[in-house]
Amino acid sequence: MKTVQLVPAMEQGGVERGVVEVNKALTAHGWENIVVAQGGRLLEKIEQDGGRVVRMDMKSKNPLTFFSRARQLRRFLERERPDAVCAHSRVPAWLFASANRKLGIPWITFAHGANSISAYSRIMTRGTLTVTPSRYIAEYLKSAYGIDEEKLCVIPRAIDREKFDPAHLDREFIESKKLEWRTEGRKVVMGLGRITQLKGYDTLVRAAAIVREKIPNLRLVIVGEAEEKRKDVEAALRGLVDELGLGDTVVFAGNQQKVAECLSIADVVVSSNTKKPEAFGRSMAEALAMNRPVVATAFGGALDIVESGKNGVLVPVEHADAEGFAAAIQEALASDFGDVRTPAIEKFSFPKMIAGSIAAYERVVEEGAKK
Repeated sequence: MKTVQLVPAMEQGGVERGVVEVNKALTAHGWENIVVAQGGRLLEKIEQDGGRVVRMDMKSKNPLTFFSRARQLRRFLERERPDAVCAHSRVPAWLFASANRKLGIPWITFAHGANSISAYSRIMTRGTLTVTPSRYIAEYLKSAYGIDEEKLCVIPRAIDREKFDPAHLDREFIESKKLEWRTEGRKVVMGLGRITQLKGYDTLVRAAAIVREKIPNLRLVIVGEAEEKRKDVEAALRGLVDELGLGDTVVFAGNQQKVAECLSIADVVVSSNTKKPEAFGRSMAEALAMNRPVVATAFGGALDIVESGKNGVLVPVEHADAEGFAAAIQEALASDFGDVRTPAIEKFSFPKMIAGSIAAYERVVEEGAKK
């Protein structure tokens, strides 16, 4: 079996890390897997794990270059003749739909998020099968586009239980980061993910200012960075930190490859998104795998992961502001949730995700053969 993953770029983020994990599993399964992307630091990992890499512009939204890029993709597909293709975003999906008109290759659209309802976003329902990471996204697509239930498949993202194991971490890295971030003797709250307007880091920073009044030894660590064209968002966030006098409280840790080690330093992990629900919330699940409770807004994929009082605190949507998050963070810091790792590992099993992914590919190939 030969499969192709179409991704805008392989730089950072939950979607990209998911592609890395699936690539590793598919190649271990004996399949040939090719990742087509504009570029990105994670492409090296794809090759290390046995996958192939093809650099092609899957990211640009420039309509003037669309048809030339679609022709380039068509030539690639004609040469490789994959059994199935998976499009992980709208631009790659549109490029594939154009390139595939006369080829008839079965394909999967992986709807990673609740994109705005439009003719442009509808492309994510046009695959032979549409895969979503949570029931929330599946219901969103059904409501928005009337997609049939039989064309939908929910495959939650998985936790790598070996990588996210508190007993097997790079202790030297952890100690170096504790020194660098000055976390010793502090209550550490962590936000993890690329810096964008949608992540709600401004709300988290404002919440930290409130919490610090009750917990002076608070340390907020933001693990992630803005893409080059979004550096203004990061600059504004840094400006807010200075404005609130939080220079000694907030650490901008930048992008980090050793996510498990970073999470192990936290006392509480916060998903402060208040505008657009997370499709799944990989960092939330991984935090639980590291036995760290999670605070999140009670919507979207968080509802599949966080259970208030059991493994964290959900903030009602109507109270998802700085005050609401501050109260939830204080509650989480004061609570003993016990073992939150074991249930998370069982629920978000890597073998389950891979079995679901392989079954999805086999299903679309079988359906394609019938046509």
